Amino acid sequence: MRVFNADSTPGEQKNVILVHPPVVKPCEPPAGIAKLYSFLRGWGIKCKIWDANLEGLLGLLHSQEKFSSSSLKASLDPWTRRAWRNLSLNLNSLKNWTPYYDFARYQRAVEDLNRLLAQAAISQNVRLSLANYQHPQLSPTRSIDLIQAAEKPEQNPFYPFFKERMVQVLEEAASPMIGFSLNYLSQALCTFAMIGFLKKNFTRVKVILGGGLVTSWMRQPQWQNPFQGLVDFLVAGPGEYPILSLLDKQKAIPENFNARPCTPDYNFFPLDEYMAPGIILPYSSASGCYWNRCSFCPEKAEGNPHISIPVEEVIYDLHVLTKKMKPVLIHFLDNALRPALMEKIAENPPGVPWYGFARITPHLMDPDFCRVLKRSGCVMLQLGLESGDQRVLDRLQKGIHLEMASRALKNLAGAGIAPYVYLLFGTPAETMTGAQKTMDFTVKHGEQIRFLNLAIFNLPVYSQEVSELTTERFYEGDLSLYMNFFHPQGWDRNLVRQFLDKEFKRHPAIAPILRRDPPFFTSNHAPFFTFSKIAKE
Repeated sequence: MRVFNADSTPGEQKNVILVHPPVVKPCEPPAGIAKLYSFLRGWGIKCKIWDANLEGLLGLLHSQEKFSSSSLKASLDPWTRRAWRNLSLNLNSLKNWTPYYDFARYQRAVEDLNRLLAQAAISQNVRLSLANYQHPQLSPTRSIDLIQAAEKPEQNPFYPFFKERMVQVLEEAASPMIGFSLNYLSQALCTFAMIGFLKKNFTRVKVILGGGLVTSWMRQPQWQNPFQGLVDFLVAGPGEYPILSLLDKQKAIPENFNARPCTPDYNFFPLDEYMAPGIILPYSSASGCYWNRCSFCPEKAEGNPHISIPVEEVIYDLHVLTKKMKPVLIHFLDNALRPALMEKIAENPPGVPWYGFARITPHLMDPDFCRVLKRSGCVMLQLGLESGDQRVLDRLQKGIHLEMASRALKNLAGAGIAPYVYLLFGTPAETMTGAQKTMDFTVKHGEQIRFLNLAIFNLPVYSQEVSELTTERFYEGDLSLYMNFFHPQGWDRNLVRQFLDKEFKRHPAIAPILRRDPPFFTSNHAPFFTFSKIAKE
């Protein structure tokens, strides 16, 4: 954990604003800020929560009300006119169960909302969706582009929203510090546009920047801070003690501390406004990965340790939070749920449906254990299978045997738990033959696999295996976390993409699985299609 500061000192007031910037899927509150908020409040720090992602997306959608004039209506294409006309209906429908019983209706509502967002950003040539933000010239992997986004915040499509809302938030909180939680590339350009506006108009306010993406930047061996004078404090890793020490200099950061946050507090988020048929409770029982052996793993490359909350405390947290929040779904954010935790959840069900990532372990080869998991509320498990070729799995050190995976899929599906399977193509260990074996495995288990996620391999810049490959820059940018490489067997990205588009996705046993994936919201909404009938009853 490292903190960089730009020769500035915090104000005397012990309060901070915590910001969740656009753009990420607006279906649940951000768990990281909820943990940080609870921790700081426990130390007497006043905090204000601002979900600028949710507010910003809703603000852009409602800005389309300008199309109410007849002249503007006439200039719109039929799809946009329909989307505008049904805006309120579609927003409300995603917060009710009705469209989750009818996939076509759900799909229409989501795509109509997305159409309005795309139109709202079209004048800036930005590709905006419910889940992503892409600029035609500016890249989130180049610090010079992020600085340019900060220098010209008025060119961001969210600018009309945040230039007014930020003033209001700062006035309400009277805070000398504002912290931005930057976790994904899709948030980076908007985050820096907001920071740029802040620095131009509120020069005395100090900016803290942390989150998963910032941690990945700062843990690269060649990291040098390019944001001096723009960002006052950069935080890598857990932000609890670093931010506490910035706000209260008398609170020193313990050496080698493992921050155990308090039970996360979601009370001050607009829980009724998220796009889901009820409250989703995001919860993290651990950081890092307990397996931590896979080749090319970003967690391993960055040296992120596995730090877990004791299972008894997890169960306590879940019961407290479910009683207080009354969620319809628990979303476990762990890289992989520990088998010991799953056993404990099976013994002490939270009383609410739940889902999350899990490794394919011997536990899932036991049909009785899978049935107990189902009774505990498990509706979906996300499984990082990666390949249907045993040779590839062994080379990647996944610790998975295909016979184990086959039995796990059958047991989960038989128990009524939906497997959401993740496949990774184009790894250095894979060949065209290996990709065909993955397709064969998928076809063989098409009846058990409920959802599929397909990805093409990216090589982490500082993974241990880089020295074994011939590489080149994947993205042009000093903040890029990945590199391109020349595949040792000639199985390059273009060939992989052709195989996926022309063969894999078109297979009659696979195409229906891919069509089941909820557009834009994907795995975040997928559980609702596995238990919506139960919820209706």
